[in-house]
Amino acid sequence: MDSLTQIVLGAACGEIALGKKIGNKAILFGAIGGTIPDLDVILGSLLFSNEIEAMAFHRGFMHSIWFAILGSFIFGFVTYKLYNTKKRKGITTLKNWIWLYFLSIFTHPILDCFTPYGTQLFTPISKYRVAFNTISVVDPLYTLPFLICLIIVLFFKRNNDKRLKFTKLGLFLSSFYLLFTIGNKLYIDSVLKKSFEKKGLNHFRFSAQPTIFNNILWYAVAETNNKYYVTFYSLLDDKNYTNQMFSIDKNHELISKTSNNFKTLTWFSKNYYTLEKIENSNSYKYIDLRYPMLNPNDPNSFLFAFTLFEKNKKWDILPFRGKAPNAKDFSVFWERLKGI
Repeated sequence: MDSLTQIVLGAACGEIALGKKIGNKAILFGAIGGTIPDLDVILGSLLFSNEIEAMAFHRGFMHSIWFAILGSFIFGFVTYKLYNTKKRKGITTLKNWIWLYFLSIFTHPILDCFTPYGTQLFTPISKYRVAFNTISVVDPLYTLPFLICLIIVLFFKRNNDKRLKFTKLGLFLSSFYLLFTIGNKLYIDSVLKKSFEKKGLNHFRFSAQPTIFNNILWYAVAETNNKYYVTFYSLLDDKNYTNQMFSIDKNHELISKTSNNFKTLTWFSKNYYTLEKIENSNSYKYIDLRYPMLNPNDPNSFLFAFTLFEKNKKWDILPFRGKAPNAKDFSVFWERLKGI
């Protein structure tokens, strides 16, 4: 999920773990804990000069179960030693801080697992990326009610029972919405399966996910032997199937998969990708088809596209070289969300 959502979730964990003892400072430390896993973006840019390797590093070990366990002990110990001094001595225990960091760090990758990006929850044992595809990486209906509840908590003294009540209310509302997205996902998958069968597509797999900022309009990509088919479906559509689909050539033969870096890129895309040769250059346009077009009527409006080129005998990318969105694209997107 986006950074604000992870801060809010981490802050709630901090309140649950230590709010009674240190008040709003628990919310602050929980927010810090909820942010820690995403520091792998900064660390990856420092460790790797290659964008593909840096991208694969994100949501890797620092988003794993093992990091949550290890990190909670390390950050808990350091914070305890720094905090438990002078007038604050004896107010908190080492166990309190370990629990705060474990909750705030561990809930971060768990929530990320529900997004389409994928989270290497079991690294280093397995590089499998868990992605339930039920919620967008940015969804205000998950975040805003939770944020409002947490802001209300800030105005109560640490011993006031209403702090915990509003924190639990925020957790309940966000969790209930997350369950709602799971139900949507199950329904959408059944609709899309019916749609592909109705269309006569001999597909062997498909992937569906909500579009950005909402859980109403969904996007799907289906794979056949030599093509992909992409489509949209809104929960507000009159029919329980969709018949508007675009076909996209794979063009996988343009680049050999022998390069480890290129294998990493296709692994990141779960092999839902297409290639286009860029004229008058040795570069290619690489489109990750798991992520939707911004304009549901324009198959050329993919945002999750890269310029792929060779550097130092390794493939590298220039991120986000897709079509720049405009007012018309947003207008079409909004109209499609309202259903047909």
